[in-house]
Amino acid sequence: IGSVLTTNPSVLVLDEPTSALDPGAAEEVLAAIQRLVFDLGLTVLMAEHRLERVVQYADRLVVIENDGSVSHGDPAQLLATAPVAPPVVELGRRLHLDPLPLSVRDARRATAPWRRELLAQPESTSTRPAQPTPSPAPVGAINHLSVLYGKFAAVADLTTEIRPGEIVALMGRNGAGKSTLLNTLVGLRKADIGSVRVGPNSDDPFGMPGCELLARVGLVPQEAADMLYAQTVTDECSAADHDSQATAGTVRALLERFAPGIDDQTHPRDLSEGQRLCLVLAIVLSAKPPLLLLDEPTRGLDYPGKRNFTAVLQQLARDGHGIVMATHDVELVATTATRVLIIADGELVADGPTAEVVVSSPMFAPQISKVLRPTSLLTVEQAVTAIDVAQAL
Repeated sequence: IGSVLTTNPSVLVLDEPTSALDPGAAEEVLAAIQRLVFDLGLTVLMAEHRLERVVQYADRLVVIENDGSVSHGDPAQLLATAPVAPPVVELGRRLHLDPLPLSVRDARRATAPWRRELLAQPESTSTRPAQPTPSPAPVGAINHLSVLYGKFAAVADLTTEIRPGEIVALMGRNGAGKSTLLNTLVGLRKADIGSVRVGPNSDDPFGMPGCELLARVGLVPQEAADMLYAQTVTDECSAADHDSQATAGTVRALLERFAPGIDDQTHPRDLSEGQRLCLVLAIVLSAKPPLLLLDEPTRGLDYPGKRNFTAVLQQLARDGHGIVMATHDVELVATTATRVLIIADGELVADGPTAEVVVSSPMFAPQISKVLRPTSLLTVEQAVTAIDVAQAL
């Protein structure tokens, strides 16, 4: 942004400026942009899928539909009838608030009566999500792991386990060590101190032959397209079947399950972000790894794509996969994760059930948690259910 501003433009165009940023860094960037608007009279045009981060700053909202039609106007008026909306707006719609809140601050003021009702009820009305009862045998085990770059510890003395059926969210600021931890779990980086074990036989992934490793742990990287090389979806699926020694048609069947209706002759890089993610996910899962790792899986996804991906992730957990996802998407964590790990400067500073960890962390709390604090509610559905129960008593 700074380099662009050296030309003293009157209009600044930004394409998803916060998609790769942690919540704290995103707030800093958006605050800086807001100062540019107020202090310099700059006009900012921003394309962004993460409406929950930016809509409170917008003077106007432009919505482009799949058919190319365009609607624009006041953000609250457009979001009142939009098919998708940020959690605070969706909560306002469900509670028939007028005007609709666009920020956590506005939503807290508007929902004060409901918050008092919730706090007057026993804890059971908070609809705290039930935690799964996972298998006792872990699919991934990390024991006093340290990963060093010279004298710098990217991961420092970290210990945890991942069990079948868990969806574990790995959170932390940019540079905290999340990607290094995933790379060590998938065998791309050797443990300098401690150990990493994956699969039912607790094998060390580092140096393991490719086919054996694929059957124990799979990684979907930040840039899913980096794993796509063929000219058509069919060729990509066939190559993946061969590489993973899977039965012919395995990857194509998985892709149809995750994202039905994709044409066989489509070039993989012509697919949408969500379709590419599903294709790479199908490729990784063709070897049936019990441990699945995802690095920023919802980066660049729109709301429908994220909703579809969330359903896929939850089904994979029900199928028995242990899942670890490094993410800055606090709303994805609220709806999907069963456990949260927070890393700071390579050290594990929190590890526990999602509701307990994110509610106690202002930076990583979802919007509904901030609006209805100090309850343990995380999502719109949980909030509406709890309010209905409280009003019925």
